[in-house]
Amino acid sequence: MSSLSSADWSAVWLTLKLATVSTVILLLVGTPIAWWLARTRSKWKGVVGAVVALPLVLPPTVIGFYLLLAMGPNGPVGQLTEALGIGLLPFSFAGLVVGSVIYSLPFVVQPVHNAFEAIGRRPLEVAATLRAGPWDSFFNVALPLARPGFVTATILGFAHTVGEFGVVLMIGGNIPDKTRVVSVAIYDHVEALEYAEAHWLAGGMLAFSFLVLLALYGRRDRTGGGLG
Repeated sequence: MSSLSSADWSAVWLTLKLATVSTVILLLVGTPIAWWLARTRSKWKGVVGAVVALPLVLPPTVIGFYLLLAMGPNGPVGQLTEALGIGLLPFSFAGLVVGSVIYSLPFVVQPVHNAFEAIGRRPLEVAATLRAGPWDSFFNVALPLARPGFVTATILGFAHTVGEFGVVLMIGGNIPDKTRVVSVAIYDHVEALEYAEAHWLAGGMLAFSFLVLLALYGRRDRTGGGLG
């Protein structure tokens, strides 16, 4: 790996750090959303589901642009973070996390949502007859039964965050050791005609993506189910 500079290794570390933090937050935020979507009969279910799925069809630059406006000095989020003493989120690691969570949200919510729906109401009704409360039923019945969905969601959320480009470039820019992730580093190398360095990073991303898909499809073949 002699073709990788210290700046490239820093980008690799920052990417892994971003993916790890984002995946944890995605699971914490996405689980209650997926549970609500699977259980509710509200007329707002379709609206919420569509909003969650928007990153699947919107160009990353569109999401990044509107997040940049919202988190900027004149945006509602930016004014709130400044009032709280946090400062502005654009061009910071925290801003990258916010953008990554929003952009990767459907890749976590949908597998967990599908897993919750596959459980059905019967196991929860049985738990209720045994005097299990809503929280007991959720943590001791629903979560264990939905475990395959959580495994898929974790893998997809992590992998999708690793491969982001448009959103992180719009929100974070290209600041070494702060917002320069692997996808941006590859772009820099190609732009500078440094193809050897770009090959090392791009090849690593290719191998990583293949292993992720291999793990997902291998698990599907073992369980006989889908990816969700």
